[in-house]
Amino acid sequence: MLLIIKISSLSLRAAAQSKLGHYTDAIKDCEKAIAIDSKYSKAYGRMGLALTAMNKFQEAVTSYQKALDLDPENDSYKSNLKIAEQKLREGSSPTGTGLSFDMASLINNPAFISMAASLMQNPQVQQLGQQFAQQIQQQNPELIEQLRNHIRSRSFSSSAEEHS
Repeated sequence: MLLIIKISSLSLRAAAQSKLGHYTDAIKDCEKAIAIDSKYSKAYGRMGLALTAMNKFQEAVTSYQKALDLDPENDSYKSNLKIAEQKLREGSSPTGTGLSFDMASLINNPAFISMAASLMQNPQVQQLGQQFAQQIQQQNPELIEQLRNHIRSRSFSSSAEEHS
C-alpha cells in the first residue's frame, strides 16, 4: 500500500512539474515511479507529455507506446502518440528545419528576455512581432498561451518584488 501511495505521489508531482514547465524534473519523477512499478501506465503517459514538450518526439513516442501496451484502451495515450508521431515526421521531413530547442529554457533565460524587451521598443519590430504572433497563434495556440502565462507570471513576480 505504501508503494502505491509513493508511485501515485511521484506521478502527481510529475504532472505538476510539467504544468510548471519543469519537464526534466517531471521525467525524473516518472522514472522513479517506473523504477518502483514498471507497469504503471500513467508514469509513461506523463513522461511522454514532458518529452513532447521538450521536442524529444522519438522518446515521447516510445513512452506513449509503452503506456498503450499497459493500458490499450486509453484514448489520451492514443491521441498523444499520434501527435508525437506527427511531430517526429514533421521534424524529419525534407521541409522540416531539423532544429530543436527547449522553449522553456529559452523563455526562462534572462539574457533572452532582456534582448527581446529592448527589441520590442522598436516600432518596426513591434509590427513584425504582431504579424509573427498572429501566425504562431494560428499554427500553435498552446505556445502563445504558454508565453502569455510566462510573461504574466514574470510581471506578477516583478511587481511583487517591487512592493516588498
